[in-house]
Order: sequence, then structure tokens, then C-alpha cells
Amino acid sequence: MRTLYDRLKEYGRSDYYGFHMPGHKRNLTMLGEAFPYGIDITEIDGFDDLHHAEGILKSAQERAARVYHGEETHFLINGSSVGILSAIAGVTRRGDTILVARNCHKSVYHAIEMNGLNPVYLTPGFHTSVQMNTEISPQAVRKALTENPKIRAVVIVSPTYDGVVSDVEAIAEAVHEKGIPIIVDEAHGAHFGFHPYFPENANKKGADIVIHSLHKTLPSLTQTALLHMNGNFVNRGKVRRYLHMLQSSSPSYVLMASIDFCVDLLENRREELFEPYVENLRRLRKELSGLRKLKLVSTDRYDFSKVVISAKDGGLTGRQLYQILLKEYHLQMEMAAGEYALAMTSVGDTSEGFTRLGRALKEIDGDRIRKGMKEADRQVAEEAGSLRKKKNIPCLPRPDVVYNSSEIQEAGPVRSLPWRDSAGLVSVEYAYLYPPGIPLIVPGERITQEAADVLQWYQEMGFSVEGLKRSSYIDVLT
Repeated sequence: MRTLYDRLKEYGRSDYYGFHMPGHKRNLTMLGEAFPYGIDITEIDGFDDLHHAEGILKSAQERAARVYHGEETHFLINGSSVGILSAIAGVTRRGDTILVARNCHKSVYHAIEMNGLNPVYLTPGFHTSVQMNTEISPQAVRKALTENPKIRAVVIVSPTYDGVVSDVEAIAEAVHEKGIPIIVDEAHGAHFGFHPYFPENANKKGADIVIHSLHKTLPSLTQTALLHMNGNFVNRGKVRRYLHMLQSSSPSYVLMASIDFCVDLLENRREELFEPYVENLRRLRKELSGLRKLKLVSTDRYDFSKVVISAKDGGLTGRQLYQILLKEYHLQMEMAAGEYALAMTSVGDTSEGFTRLGRALKEIDGDRIRKGMKEADRQVAEEAGSLRKKKNIPCLPRPDVVYNSSEIQEAGPVRSLPWRDSAGLVSVEYAYLYPPGIPLIVPGERITQEAADVLQWYQEMGFSVEGLKRSSYIDVLT
């Protein structure tokens, strides 16, 4: 099967002249060849229309469904976020109640706000020894569904940003007993199901809607993703309608070609891609199992593509470890959390890259950096650890929902207060770290002392808390 990319290259070399968008007209003499202008087109004859796919794009999406074991699959060129927004809007009506894992991406909360939904939150488990949120339990889902019979849909994230995987099959079974759909944000698990080292993807675990970010863990361009629909609990036509509303009416053929090319790799070259990758991961994990002060972290159900290193026992914060790796070793980590740093890996990584990471972590573990730490940095690490221990600060505060987030702006007058003075009041702003983009506070929630402590703790460790108009302050109802 010829790929979309092959067709685009052919067209770019042809003598067709484009009296159509885009305006650069593939003029390589004027623009140079550093960017893919030669294959950037619009919906012209022979190249189909994503919003009314009948030709090459229809075939490409059907192939993606086949490769991912989904019943119906759609290309997303606005990232996984547009899939999440469309999925939630498509399975609910305004005013509905929805059960949501509290560690979901901010796009889930945006969907709740945009659609005037009433959230019931599922709090994930918490791994105290490494200060990391863990999975959502099927028992917690069953309990919430029993206590809240008005729930019309369930949303969970698995794997999480940190690689924690929930028992999607058991959760889906519990949800389906109530005759409602489950949406799984599997954005970080687009590589699932292509090698036994990783879990199967949620399409094979009973999920009704699954979202995959190809660009996160597979060779595909940024903001490319897939939305899959399965079973009979979803109004597929309504989800499609929201996809048409929320996706660009001028979808990028460069991005769609990237999706199709990635799916082609998965269909035809998966063993060539995954075998050396998994071997590199296994070698790295075996090598790091001997660390003395740093600690390689995982949970019972886990995505081993994520390399999470706890720095707590080494006397460092996660941010300090992140900065050491960046400045001393030129290794850019994906994220720093309170007490750990996260390296995201993929089939695109090289053996050399894995070797460099392993060598750096062993040197840091051997005190090469620790002995040379500035006294101020050491004090930050010690104070951060002391504050967390003293106040037992979690990674994710337990929410106290007071208002529907879509109605909060109409709830009354607003004032801005320092975080330390905000406990007991209702927030009208989001507060989150990015990455991973999981809100610590959502509009409509009462700010608990626990939440205020979390914000203060992250700030004292040097993290930037986003979503707020003013640093160190939060808008609240008076």
C-alpha cells in the first residue's frame, strides 16, 4: 500500500501549479528546503478531505484502526487535547455528571468547563516512599458509580505521565455494568501492544474511546494523535460532530502524512523498531538497578518506557537532579517533579543515548556532583524534604468541589490573595505545573490547606506554577 507521504512527494515533484491555499505555493526557490513546503497542500483533487474522508484519508484511518485494534479511528492534528474535548462532549449533555480521575490532563477539566458538567473525582493511589501518584483502582470506580447513580461517563488516564498503568479491563467492566462509556486517555501509551515488554492498548481492554498521542512515544510529528471508538455505548456520530467542530477546517497534510507514515512503520517494521529499543531499555534498567542513592522507580503495573529516577535518598530534589543532568551532562529530561526526574524514551532513541544516561546517573549516584553542590542548593533540598515530611504534602491535593467550573465566574466578586492566605476560599483559577499539566487546583474548588501547602512547596523548590494571572497569588471568591 502506497502511503500518503509517497503520494505527497510525487505531487511535489510534479508540474501542477497550485492556485489554492496555502499561500507559500511550495515555492522552494523563495522559501528554501528547510521546511516541508513541497508537500504542504490543501484539500485538492486526489487527496481527500479529513472532515469528509472518502479516499486516501479514509483508507489511512481504517488502516490505523486495524493496526491499533480499534473499531473506528480518526486522525487528530490538534493533538490529543482535541480528542479528549470531543470525546467528553460527545458522550455527555450539558449538566451531566461525569466521573473523572483527578490526575487527568488539563484538557479534561477544560471539557468539563466548556460543557457545564458536574465532576465527581477519583483520587489515585499514592506511593509514599517515592512521592508519586499511582493507579486508579476498580474498587474505587465501583464505589463512586454506586454512590453517584447520575454519572453518565468515566474518564481515566492510563498510563500516567509517570508511567503508571491502571487495570483498564477491570475498570471498563465495572463501568459497562452501569451501561455507560469509559474514555481512556492513553496519550502516553501509543506504543502499547507492539511488543510484549509493554501492556496491550486500551482498545483490547474494553475501553469505548481511546486517545493516543503518536508524537509522544512514536516517530510522528508534534500534535499528531489518534482517537479510537469501540462498542455500542458511544454515540459515535456526536463525537464525530465535535471532531469536525474542534479540529481545524484546514488540517495539515504534513501532519496527516506523519501519522500515516508512523502507522506504516508500526504495521510493517515493528519488530525492526521495537526489538533493539526494548533491548536498550532492559540493559539500562539492569544497569541502574545497582544505584545506591538514586532510585529507579516503577509500580506493579507499569510502562517501562518511562525512566523515573527518585533523588530523595541522594539528598537532591527532582529539579536539582534534572538541572545536573542538563547542565553537567547535556541530557534534557522530560520533566522534574518534587523528588524525581523523568526521562521519556521511544523507538527513536539510540544505544549511545541510553549509554550516556546510564553513565551520568551512575556518576551522580557516586557523589561526583553531590560533593560539589553549593551550600545554597543543599539547603534547598533539605528544607524541601523537611517541609514535605512536616506537613505530609501529597503530589496531588484532594479536591473539595463547591461550584461547577463553568459557572464560577458568575458566583460572586473576586479578589487576589497570596497562596498562604487562600485556604478555605473558592478558587476561580487553575493552578498546575507544566509538564505534566495536571491541575493542582481547578476553578470551583475550595482551596484546602493541603492545596495551599502543595503550591508553596513547589514554589520553594523553584517550579513555575502556571495558569495564574499573578505569581504567588490566586484569584478567589470573596
